[in-house]
Amino acid sequence: MGIRSDEFPDGDRLPLVEEFFSLQGEGFHTGKAAYFIRLGGCDVGCSWCDSPFSWNPGLHPMVETDAIIERVVDSGADSVVITGGEPLMWNLSHICTELKKKNILTYLETSGAYPLSGEWNWICLSPKQNMPPSADICNVANELKVIIQETNDFLWAEKYRLMVTGNCRLFLQPEWSRFKTIIPEIVEYVKKNPKWRISLQVHKYMHIP
Repeated sequence: MGIRSDEFPDGDRLPLVEEFFSLQGEGFHTGKAAYFIRLGGCDVGCSWCDSPFSWNPGLHPMVETDAIIERVVDSGADSVVITGGEPLMWNLSHICTELKKKNILTYLETSGAYPLSGEWNWICLSPKQNMPPSADICNVANELKVIIQETNDFLWAEKYRLMVTGNCRLFLQPEWSRFKTIIPEIVEYVKKNPKWRISLQVHKYMHIP
């Protein structure tokens, strides 16, 4: 992939794919305004990934983290969502520390395939079968969001429901390209298993990033 995270161990530079101020479009915080930072690099390799352009960090510039933080502050956002790719391929301690100094909330979207770094107000764990997460991140996840592409994915979801804490919010989200096929199954499943809720990618319906 060209660039390795160990070349930037302090997290003072990050491979920036894109950044934008928008609304959170899925999961527990749906509808809330937030500043999004998408980082490059991912080797999980989900076939249905909606951002494969982020996989190779070498295609994206290594940007000074402090410059990113300045743009967050200038936007007026009170929270930041760091996503990918798989953002935990990089040391996120510096960006979290500096954002918190400015009273900006930090939210993480991760598969949990790499060790946790940074201090977070909210961790959304979306485990992938290609590279399962560690038990450590299951213990601190605030939200479990499992993508449902086919029927046996419900078993995967239940496996991780038992690994997260009792305070973790539970979401099943239909894989976008199979929405019409799989959503009836998810609806029936949630009716029978009310601990779960459905997450929809509402930003796609609103045609926003």
